[in-house]
Amino acid sequence: MKLHAFLLGCALALGLPGQAQTQPVQVAVAAAGDLRGVLEELKTGFEAGHPGIQLQLSFGASGSLTAQILQGAPFDVFLSADEGFPQQLQKAGLVQALFPYTTGSLTLWVRKDLALDPARDGWQVLFSPKIKKIATANPQVAPYGRAAEAALRRVGIYDRVQPRLVFADNIAQAAQFLQAGTAEAGLVSATQANNPALRQTGELWPVSADTYPPLRQAGVILRRSLCPGQAQAFQAFLTGPAGQAVLARHGYSKP
Repeated sequence: MKLHAFLLGCALALGLPGQAQTQPVQVAVAAAGDLRGVLEELKTGFEAGHPGIQLQLSFGASGSLTAQILQGAPFDVFLSADEGFPQQLQKAGLVQALFPYTTGSLTLWVRKDLALDPARDGWQVLFSPKIKKIATANPQVAPYGRAAEAALRRVGIYDRVQPRLVFADNIAQAAQFLQAGTAEAGLVSATQANNPALRQTGELWPVSADTYPPLRQAGVILRRSLCPGQAQAFQAFLTGPAGQAVLARHGYSKP
């Protein structure tokens, strides 16, 4: 969406002399790929209770979105899959408020028709000759990709599986690789793995949380936002009981 479209929506919040506000305020939310699906549900709930506000959602890898924000992208809110990228923006002086909102987890997904059992065999399942490719997110830009690499290194198998790793731009795209059959196994967020399309076609094995750094996810309201009040209303909803209940249903833990 073009810059003027984002700015126009926020400008309505300020009110124009002699002109009534007739359109909802547009709040631009940039979000990590693991939030696709859950954030769309959160959008529905939030807008139902805030008829004067609409959320404009954009998804991508947390690192890529951070780079866009540093280059001036006109987002009002950024929801990262970690704490590090929001802190980077804070150090750059671009943040009005930083807040934790949830904690994610990692899941190993294996295609069901391969007749493999990750619940029984754990990491050893990845050495089956039936598994040609293993999908995950790019660790250079995606926190879930970093978590996947950390887990593989922690259990001592990264070098053995590295030639078969297929990196997606973000964790949602890694899940798409699995759904499309590009890879027979993958390390994705628990939320993506529990998506009905993947749950029906795959065997799931929760990765032990002690094998990777905690996926504490934080968000920011950006200082450049022209509708900070509306952005704060969304923050309050996300971190409040209603938003946390939606996150919990999708497999997230409290921040």
